[in-house]
Amino acid sequence: MAHPPALRRSLLSKTVRWLALLALCGAYIQGGLVKLLDFAGAQAEMAHFGLHPTALTASAVIALELGASALILSGRLRWLGALALALFTAVAALMANRYWEAPADARFMAMNAFYEHLGLAGAFVLVAWHDLTERLHGRT
Repeated sequence: MAHPPALRRSLLSKTVRWLALLALCGAYIQGGLVKLLDFAGAQAEMAHFGLHPTALTASAVIALELGASALILSGRLRWLGALALALFTAVAALMANRYWEAPADARFMAMNAFYEHLGLAGAFVLVAWHDLTERLHGRT
């Protein structure tokens, strides 16, 4: 049975949007799962960045990465999950990629990582804006 073009466009649009959101959340899903499966490594990462107590901060990061990703992908409170990951990403970039303090031989890579994270944060703000706009106009 052939589907009307409008239905095909709608299905394709929702599928493409969800896959794009999955790609955007992919690093956070992977990061959260790796931390969950290697909690000692997650605690070591928190200690490396001076975040104490390490068990509490590692648990919070895992919950944030996986929980916010779930909100985004499920569409429930997508805007909240997106804003949470935007803020988390911006703060993480400021903590981990301080290229302006890096030695000359490490500055280029740190600067690239900083601006890549800034771009991700911007993408999450865009997701939140789009979700809130759709809700305002009753198109969820």
